[in-house]
Amino acid sequence: MASRRDFLTAFKKPLEKVVSPKDKELIVRPPYGESELLFSRGCSSCDTKACESSCEEEIIVIRADGTPMLNFTKKGCTFCEACALACEEGVLTLENIHTSEHINAKFLIMPNSCVAHNGVICFSCKEPCIDDAILFNGMFNPVIDMELCTGCGYCLSRCPTKAISYEAVEILPKEISNES
Repeated sequence: MASRRDFLTAFKKPLEKVVSPKDKELIVRPPYGESELLFSRGCSSCDTKACESSCEEEIIVIRADGTPMLNFTKKGCTFCEACALACEEGVLTLENIHTSEHINAKFLIMPNSCVAHNGVICFSCKEPCIDDAILFNGMFNPVIDMELCTGCGYCLSRCPTKAISYEAVEILPKEISNES
């Protein structure tokens, strides 16, 4: 008789084939940022890295180039605004209404790895979703409503078979003033 762990591990195998080392790194930025250009300009000169230390969920990590990115492996973003309030360079600011409460990530459920898509009752991704963005078409067909999804990332770490993936979405730059 196979154990539950063996059963769930069987769904993980297709995912391992999808991810390859040659895939480029996903850079998902904290909310409240205006453009990728500002991250590269402002964050690389920041000495305090206050956004990282202000994050209560501890999902902001500083990359080798000095810019912040989000790591969703254990938790997600609560949009608490602490990173924007701590940012001394003005890269993250609450004035960026178009990026407040939205992260530059698009989340996807891979049906071949998802236990619910394969006939097992599982709501692991739906339960932590505070935006009710994960909908079930019947008992066994979870889908992410992209209109409701803020990209918080909580669903990613909760999936027992790692059937949720994400991709970075480009931050659309606003008009940036030429500063001398």
